[in-house]
Amino acid sequence: MQQLKGVHHVTAITSSAEKIYEFYTYTLGLRLVKKTVNQDDIQTYHLYFTDDVGSPGTDMTFFDFPGIPKGMHGTDEISKTSFRVPNNAALDYWVKRFNRLNVKHTGIKEQFGKKILNFVDFDDQQYQLISDENNKGVASGTPWQKGPIPLEYAITGLGPVFVRVSNMDYFKTIMERVLFFEEVDKEGSFHLFEVGEGGNGAQVVVEFNNILPRARQGYGTVHHAAFRVEDRSVLDDWKKWFDEIGLPNSGFVERYYFGSLYTNVAPQILFEIATDGPGFMGDEPYETLGEKLSLPPFFEAKREEIEKLVRPIDTVRSTKEFEKEYEN
Repeated sequence: MQQLKGVHHVTAITSSAEKIYEFYTYTLGLRLVKKTVNQDDIQTYHLYFTDDVGSPGTDMTFFDFPGIPKGMHGTDEISKTSFRVPNNAALDYWVKRFNRLNVKHTGIKEQFGKKILNFVDFDDQQYQLISDENNKGVASGTPWQKGPIPLEYAITGLGPVFVRVSNMDYFKTIMERVLFFEEVDKEGSFHLFEVGEGGNGAQVVVEFNNILPRARQGYGTVHHAAFRVEDRSVLDDWKKWFDEIGLPNSGFVERYYFGSLYTNVAPQILFEIATDGPGFMGDEPYETLGEKLSLPPFFEAKREEIEKLVRPIDTVRSTKEFEKEYEN
């Protein structure tokens, strides 16, 4: 059975599809490559923000469940999502940008030998920028070429996923013996796990915390994190492995843009294994990715119904020209 290749995507919950589109497009400079709906709840938008061409390992996606309350951060949750930037100088750029745009952040710090910058969005969703300076391992993506961020500073993909747990021994066993990660470092209550080629794009940071109350999912929290495999045959091998060890799972789920397999690896911790392809380029041209409501073929017959359920959001960018925003 082939190892996991690294982080595939992270899916979180937002209070507003419109506001998260604005934040990701105009503040973070990530590209909306797919505007679709939650396939299990068709009244809910599912927005995919990625690098320039929708590369696996660069997807941050959002649901906007109608009427969902604000979540509460705590233990037993996927607690933070990281984004990769090219080098330490890029973090200096982002500090200035966040200051100008009133994005709350902690300033540049260091963890596991890498420079990092923690920040939050309007929902108190927790994020981190991590420098790829001297990083080795899984290659990152391609920054959005026509976005507002100078390419030398732009976000290129996902970095380590953070998980906070109340039972470290159990979760360490899951990471090492079920998912075949290796613990490669430890700083205080934070444990760094790595898989495959390693590096920022193939890491999970697990924080042990049995003092905080248990987290409650809602807007401002992460729904699940996904890890990469090459194709359906490898995904099927993982399904067989989960069945062999008695780990409950969803079985294969066809998401059209990729194939998926879901399992709750711990209380409130939902992990997905997802294939690298087919990807996001099959049903829309590169120039206008994410501008129309995209539906997988098995939902096309319901298009009229779905379009009545989800409000229109203007995501047209092909007619706009973004000036690169240098920060003084």
